[in-house]
Amino acid sequence: MPSGKRIEPLKRAVYAGSFDPVTNGHLWMIREAVELFDEVVVAIGVNPEKHCTFSVEERAEMLREVTQGLGKMRVEVFENQFLVNYAQSVDANYIVRGIRTASDYEYERTMRYINSDLHPDITTVFLLPPREYAEVSSTMVKGLVGPNGWEKVIRQYVAESVYRKLVALYGTEG
Repeated sequence: MPSGKRIEPLKRAVYAGSFDPVTNGHLWMIREAVELFDEVVVAIGVNPEKHCTFSVEERAEMLREVTQGLGKMRVEVFENQFLVNYAQSVDANYIVRGIRTASDYEYERTMRYINSDLHPDITTVFLLPPREYAEVSSTMVKGLVGPNGWEKVIRQYVAESVYRKLVALYGTEG
């Protein structure tokens, strides 16, 4: 006999990026997404045009390490496809994107409409990080590497394990 309960579809979201390296801003986004959705696929996008500091395997390892214990999420890699098509391939019904600046908003708004044209069944959700993460990006972190004292400066923007990998790659703390 049916119980009358309706089975709700799983709310699966994809949060994608290059994560080169993963920053505290990325971690904030992942934690928020895990709270909002039944499952989150953190997807490392491989762009052959983009030179990355860390290999895709290293980026996946860093992500798994810093998200250990979060549950309800997994790390995957995708390449040579539109994000919205990848989202459909993993049965996601949401794409999570972060908005830090007005230019992020303009770009992401345009992409949301294109994605909707391709797959109207996939909804894009925008999250605005708190002020302490609003300016943090992988590019910004890598741009700080080099001058004397860089290690102390970047420490606040990345998890400890990521910090150690950056120091190992670029030099030792002195």
